[in-house]
Amino acid sequence: MKELTKNENIKDWYLKNYELFEKQMNGHNHDLLKRMRQVSMTKFSELDFPTTKNEEWKYTDVSFARKIKFNPAARESKTGYTIDEIKKFVFGGFDYNLITFVNGKYSAELSDISEESDKIIIGNLNDFIESHGEIAANYLGKISSEDNLFNALNGVYMQDGVVIVLKENSELSKPLQALFINGDPEENLLVAPRNLIVAGKNSRASVIFNYCGGSKESYFTNGITELLLEEDSLIDFYKIQRENSSSYHIEKFQAIQKDRSVLNHYNLNFGGKLIRNDINSKLDGENIETHYFGFYLGKENRHIDNHTFVDHAKPNSMSNELYKGILDDNARGVFNGKIIVRQDAQKTNAYQQNKSVLLSADARVDTKPQLEIFADDVKCTHGATVGHLDEEAEFYIRSRGVPADLAKSILIRAFAADVIDEIKIDELKEQINHLIFEELHRQEVAF
Repeated sequence: MKELTKNENIKDWYLKNYELFEKQMNGHNHDLLKRMRQVSMTKFSELDFPTTKNEEWKYTDVSFARKIKFNPAARESKTGYTIDEIKKFVFGGFDYNLITFVNGKYSAELSDISEESDKIIIGNLNDFIESHGEIAANYLGKISSEDNLFNALNGVYMQDGVVIVLKENSELSKPLQALFINGDPEENLLVAPRNLIVAGKNSRASVIFNYCGGSKESYFTNGITELLLEEDSLIDFYKIQRENSSSYHIEKFQAIQKDRSVLNHYNLNFGGKLIRNDINSKLDGENIETHYFGFYLGKENRHIDNHTFVDHAKPNSMSNELYKGILDDNARGVFNGKIIVRQDAQKTNAYQQNKSVLLSADARVDTKPQLEIFADDVKCTHGATVGHLDEEAEFYIRSRGVPADLAKSILIRAFAADVIDEIKIDELKEQINHLIFEELHRQEVAF
């Protein structure tokens, strides 16, 4: 692991390495991206890395980012995988379009996109800008702002990502699975995906972002995903993060929703050393639905921080949020759920619930619900609970001849069920349940 010397400053190091990064782009540097990078460079130079003295980062220490040199992946490096080798990473058993990125770079040979419609664009950011520059300029960087140093760092070093554009009255015939395989055995990499999804009026799609670790070496995934839902559109968005135990993962997800749109966001975290998800929705219209479902499972020294923000900007909309976590060993969880109901947002319904189970005396969770209401005709509730497994229920199960480790697994899977059961793709739901079982089995071995 390459750490800074006493005489080095990490911000200066990143700014200096930008020149090398530009050369490595080897001509793949569209004017739009170049302009965006220059703006991000200015922001990055002005901002500081957050510390635990910052309220939004109060429970999450990101000092790793000030100490470790993460090198941006070279554009022209080889993927190192074959079609057969990536099968162990993908969720299968159902039809899907596949787009694959290895260390942030699009791999055409590892992708399989068979969608046939002149109303749907699926591809990678670089090719999209080359072929649809005007559309890209209208949306890229316009949905999400770079409001902290990590967002600005993404802007400086972004080079590719997923792009989905659904034109009016279109529907993705099968889910799109975006596979991100990160990690290099020879160096600590910085991977900065920039993803864009635009759902036109009355469009529909299911999208799965599948983050996997391809190497045991430490690396840093620092992403931004922008999503616009126009009137009457519906997006089911699944983020499944199961990277290796030495990796770092920080991502901002920003959605803007228009009249009668529906967003179902599923956030499932199973891997990584430190994970931070900032998940934000602005309900910029009426009769909108926003649903957040989250589940995380932490063990050893894993740190999982989920920050959600639902901004009710206009009347007659609803949001529903359910997050559950299971923590063992010395793992730490953070849930910060913020809801704002603005003055004009009358007839708003907003619900939020966070529940955590601690399997060891050393596990810890910090939960902070925030509710700011400036309208008077609303229904808003929030709640948070932290506890242990039900000993009476466990005793009852064991009294039926069930072994102790299996009894505990049954209770934990029952605890997670009302989140996992919301998954609409049955085969994916089954594989997520199996993934939970695998993680629990590894934990039981340690007892």
